[in-house]
Amino acid sequence: MSDARPLALVTGASAGIGAEFARRLALDGYGLILVARRADRLKEVARAVGGGETLAADLTVEDDLRRVEERIADAANLELLVNNAGFGVLGRFYQKPLDGFVQMHELHVMAALRLSHAALRVMTARGKGGLINVSSVAGFTQSPGAVCYNATKAWMTSFTEGLYLDLLSAGSPVRVQALCPGFTYSEFHDVAAMDRATVPKWLWCSAEEVVDASLKGLAAGRLIVIPRFRYRMLVGLLRHIPKFVLYGQIMKYARRTGRT
Repeated sequence: MSDARPLALVTGASAGIGAEFARRLALDGYGLILVARRADRLKEVARAVGGGETLAADLTVEDDLRRVEERIADAANLELLVNNAGFGVLGRFYQKPLDGFVQMHELHVMAALRLSHAALRVMTARGKGGLINVSSVAGFTQSPGAVCYNATKAWMTSFTEGLYLDLLSAGSPVRVQALCPGFTYSEFHDVAAMDRATVPKWLWCSAEEVVDASLKGLAAGRLIVIPRFRYRMLVGLLRHIPKFVLYGQIMKYARRTGRT
C-alpha cells in the first residue's frame, strides 16, 4: 500500500539543523527523504526519528545533484523541501584555495536553485506545499574572512524573496521562507574551524529553537524568519546604520577575535 503521508525532503539532514528538521517533521506526520553526503549518519538519523528514505548525495557533484532532482520530480506527494545543506570556509578570499569557495557557491546557490525549481514544479502543479531555504543573519551584512559565505546567504535570501513574488503574482498558495538564524550549535562551526569561545554565549541558539521558529513561521506564512528577538533587532538596525559606521564596528570585532 502506498504511503499517503505528506512527504518532506531535507538536505544536510545528517546533523544540526537538518537532523532537527527531520525529527520535528517526523513528529508532525511527514514521510521523510533525508539527503546528505554521509550515508552512515543519515541512517542513524532515520532510525532515531522512526524511519525515512535516505539518499546519500554530494550536492556539489553533478550526478548526485541530478539524482536528487529526479527524486523530487517523482515525489507526487512532496509537500516540503528544506534546502539546509551548507558549509563555511573562513579566511581571506585571496589567501585561501579557490576550490572551497567554488564548492560553497555550487552548494548554496546552484544546488538550492535547482532543487527549488524541481520542487516548485511539483508543488505549484498540485497547488500545495512549502519551501524553506536555510539562509543566515550573515547574509544581511559582510565581514572579513567570510566573504563568500555571507554573499551566498545574501543570494539565498534574495532568491527566496523573488520566489515569493513569483508565486504571489501567480496566485499560488505554495509558501516559501528564508530562514535566517544567527549562531547555532551544530557541527557547522567545527567544520569551519571556528572557535565558539569568540562568540558571546547569549548569541548562540539551539537547533531546536531555530526549527521551531521556522515551522511556526511557515504555518503563519512569514517570508523571512529570524529566530530570536535580539537577532531581529540586529537585522533591523543593520538597515539604518551607515556603512562606514557599521564596517568600523565589524573591523573592531574582527581584530578583537583574531579574524583579521
